[in-house]
Amino acid sequence: MTEVQSISPRAPSSSRTTRCSFRQTPAFVHAVNRRCAVAGETPKVSGSSCHAHPLVSTYTTAANACRSSTGAVPPPCFRGELGQQGPRQSPQPVRNETRGKIASHEQHHASRSSDHVRHPLSTIYQRKDGRWEAAGYVLSANGTRKRVRVYGTTRREAADKLAEKIADSNRGLPVATADSTVGDYLTCWLSSVAVHRLRENTHTRYAACVRLHLIPGLGTKRVARLTAKDVRTFLDRLRTTCQCCAQGLDTDRKRCCAIGECCQKRLSPLTVTYVHSVLKSALEHAVREDELPRNVARNVKTTAPRPTRFRPLTAVEARHFLDAARADRLHALYELALRTGLRKGELLGLRWEDLDLATGTASIRRSLQRTRTGGLTHLPTKTRASERRIALPTECLHSLKEHKERQDMERETAGPDWRGESLVFTTPTGRPLDPANLTRRFRSFLGRAGLRRIRFHDLRHSTATLLLEQGVDLVVIKELLGHAHIGVTAGVYAHVRLRLQRQAIDTLSGALGHTEEPLTSRLPQRSSADVAVTVAVRPR
Repeated sequence: MTEVQSISPRAPSSSRTTRCSFRQTPAFVHAVNRRCAVAGETPKVSGSSCHAHPLVSTYTTAANACRSSTGAVPPPCFRGELGQQGPRQSPQPVRNETRGKIASHEQHHASRSSDHVRHPLSTIYQRKDGRWEAAGYVLSANGTRKRVRVYGTTRREAADKLAEKIADSNRGLPVATADSTVGDYLTCWLSSVAVHRLRENTHTRYAACVRLHLIPGLGTKRVARLTAKDVRTFLDRLRTTCQCCAQGLDTDRKRCCAIGECCQKRLSPLTVTYVHSVLKSALEHAVREDELPRNVARNVKTTAPRPTRFRPLTAVEARHFLDAARADRLHALYELALRTGLRKGELLGLRWEDLDLATGTASIRRSLQRTRTGGLTHLPTKTRASERRIALPTECLHSLKEHKERQDMERETAGPDWRGESLVFTTPTGRPLDPANLTRRFRSFLGRAGLRRIRFHDLRHSTATLLLEQGVDLVVIKELLGHAHIGVTAGVYAHVRLRLQRQAIDTLSGALGHTEEPLTSRLPQRSSADVAVTVAVRPR
């Protein structure tokens, strides 16, 4: 067996060496031979260094044990920059021919000391694929400390990422790690990441989706071990499982599934797609944080649900709607909704200072919505494009002036009970209108007017449909509705565009049928069936 020698710190200028007491331990000798073989060295004292090897922490433990037992400094190939439990001792020069190597070794360590992660339990090393990996302990979602790993293209980048996570952990912020379960990760992601990026109502829907579906289905699995097959199996089971049975909805009422009579209450394809999108968003954050190599949920393809075909008001129904609304207290709101296509929250959030009745314009700046924590709250518009300025029709100006006079009379009648906030549409006592109450009032109004039942949002669809049928440019409709992209407008109202295409084709057929120059000599002879089709398509 080859002897391993180390340098004694007691005689820095002498060539006398001290034998390592661990040289007879098989595990230690195996570590020596393996480490030196990787470094291309022989098992003896050498000035060259192999500190960048990924297994440095294992060999450093043995080297530190050697130092604490004998007081000898282990060979340089056993000294790691990180992972050692105590302060590193500088090697002592013993021979003139090795002084240059030892000096360069110490200069190399000094030049990289600024990149070290200043934490006693942190490690950093370069992987075989060329990236740098840093690992350390941080606070997890369940209150314990877990080891996290971050990656970077350079040593500095990996060290900075780990230092940022450790700093957040020291401030008491839990870190979602890939080593945690899906349930713990989603809980931490909702409370620390999604809450700052989503609107409150959207965050509430995400939380309900996680609580009702994702945690019961995938909550016990490890994030790092989650596969595309697990996600696909979960979604397939979600489509076929009765939610009344899975969630125990009829346990208290003692009926339906609680007494063995399954009602087969399954989730709609749109809800299953929504659950899938929430999981993709959560795992995508882990990929951006370099905690997962890929998003396995993106590899699962789900069937796109068919969009619900709405039935907007026709021109005849719209005229009937406006005539019936004249006798209603909210006549101005209904007329503004049908003629401008404003959303329900945008209508309820309008203030009188947002309206310029002299110039006939309205500035859309906010939306009134009911949130879980704040109740009726004024929130920013849905998108940046939704914050816009629109022109008001002359009919809306007249109805708004009449509404203003009626509101002044209600303020005088209410007296000290008036709780007005300068909102355009309020209750008789000046309080904001609740969106849910407006929906109930709208349904009652449709019943009294004898109109078919539609949603309040269908008034917005009716506006766009009627404008398209009148030949208004799609860009103008996009700006009026406040869509973020024109593709949204084109996609939602594709059925109207198909109808306009049919009209355009019929118009072209009529124009070609009345051409003055005969084309029979230039065109090939057509059969009687072709002639019949042409006559049938030609407008009369």
